[in-house]
Amino acid sequence: MKRALLAPLLLAGPALAQQAPPLTPEQAAIKAHVQFLASDALRGREAGTRDFDVAAEYVAARMLAIGLQPGANGGWFQPVKLVTYRPAEKAVWTLKRGGKDVPFAFGKDFVNEPVPSSPDFKTEGEVVFAGYGIVYPQGKRDDYKGLDVRGKIVAILDGTPKGLPNEVNAHFGDDGQKARLAAARGAKAVLIVETIARAKDFSVEKFAPYYAYPRTGWAGPDGVANAVSLQAPVVGQVSQAGAAKLFEGARIRWSDVLAAQTRGSRMPTGALTGTLAVASKTRLSTRDSHNVVGRIEGSDPTLKAQTVVLSAHLDHVGVGEPVKGDTIYNGAMDNAIGVSMLLEIAKAIEESGKHPRRSLLFVALTAEEKGLIGSDYFAHFPTVPKGSIVADVNFDMPILTYPLVDLVVLGGERSSIGPVVAAAAKAEGLGVVPDPEPDEMFFVRSDHYSFVQAGIPAVSIDTGPGGTGAVAARKFLDGNYHKPSDQIDLPFDWNSAVKYKHVGLATVQALADGDARPSWNQGDFFGMLFGSVQ
Repeated sequence: MKRALLAPLLLAGPALAQQAPPLTPEQAAIKAHVQFLASDALRGREAGTRDFDVAAEYVAARMLAIGLQPGANGGWFQPVKLVTYRPAEKAVWTLKRGGKDVPFAFGKDFVNEPVPSSPDFKTEGEVVFAGYGIVYPQGKRDDYKGLDVRGKIVAILDGTPKGLPNEVNAHFGDDGQKARLAAARGAKAVLIVETIARAKDFSVEKFAPYYAYPRTGWAGPDGVANAVSLQAPVVGQVSQAGAAKLFEGARIRWSDVLAAQTRGSRMPTGALTGTLAVASKTRLSTRDSHNVVGRIEGSDPTLKAQTVVLSAHLDHVGVGEPVKGDTIYNGAMDNAIGVSMLLEIAKAIEESGKHPRRSLLFVALTAEEKGLIGSDYFAHFPTVPKGSIVADVNFDMPILTYPLVDLVVLGGERSSIGPVVAAAAKAEGLGVVPDPEPDEMFFVRSDHYSFVQAGIPAVSIDTGPGGTGAVAARKFLDGNYHKPSDQIDLPFDWNSAVKYKHVGLATVQALADGDARPSWNQGDFFGMLFGSVQ
């Protein structure tokens, strides 16, 4: 009988040998969260849907089981009202010069933008051209030098000039940030003017048929939709044809502005002639969502008043166009794995029986995929006193399909958090390397950036290019990112997931236990720009 059984066992031997070894309890615990959060049952967890709400209930239940305290004013959920907004109609603008109306047509000369904070926006005034509208002291650049824009409409070129550091370039590439600078100098509205590059890529005239596409933001407790620049909103885009009309009769010539773009020479700035009456009607709709917040109270009588935040976005993009018949965009790597890290780091701290000196908040964020909405709301309305948050450590889409060799710490070179992550990585046998794709501007594309803009030192821990990392990352980004195939059957390397978790855990413990409060590096651009916000 033993001989009879031997042959089948020998035949099965190669198949058995090819089976993956069983997961360790630590690996299985990480995988379990991903398996549920990225399941078809949750239909891609789009913010503002019941599917996201189910995912949020799961996270809150796990926080309860781990032993966390509710971290949102006595509950687990911080309400976030999502606002979808778009232009309600094609606006009518009027350009007057010398007592006469100058034709200024929608779709040819301008396209109006929605103003969610003021759904029926109107203003009229003189126009001042401020180049790219950038103020960058470290680069000895101030496009407002010598200009008086108080009570006026500011016209600003789209995009950025050449030569800015990548992350600074990404920051100033945002129209809202330019508008914020204009508002600080007393402007009352902002126009974005088409550049030569923009005209080639996607001109204002080509954009016009799509002008009413929906955008997403949030509304505060007062019900008013948020805007980066409330006092001087971006009200529209002006084409090169429209710009030529605005510059007609002015001391500075539009042809000189075009020449400066081509040559990279000094950009002329100054007042234009005539007045412009602008308007923008905005249609809004709202949906309810929420951030999930759990808390561990610090053990130090004094330092427990300070808080280190751990963040990861819970949402993904939901149900979309079918790819090979699959319509559910599961979001396993983006970002069920990041939320799993939050939960497992919290569990490790609770199971250790030793709370760190500072308090910890574990925040699973909504609507990152719609534009960092949940984190921006939390940064504006934290569930702990403003000024008490000393750092944010963010976990967003670590690509974990290969043996980890190194990590990339987005923002690590900007504050004292960077060396802390490097030390934690070294303990796991991992290096820390610079961002291998700085042109992608990942620093401003993840939730930690909302904390940066609130003046809080913050990083996002990413997996690095060492070993097979660069190839694995490119394979995921090209074949799985924001696609239905980002699901649990990806070739996760769960050993790498454990190492990544250990780095996050050690980082947070060191930040929460350190004598010194985390701080911006001296002279850092973002530290100087936002460090006094709190």
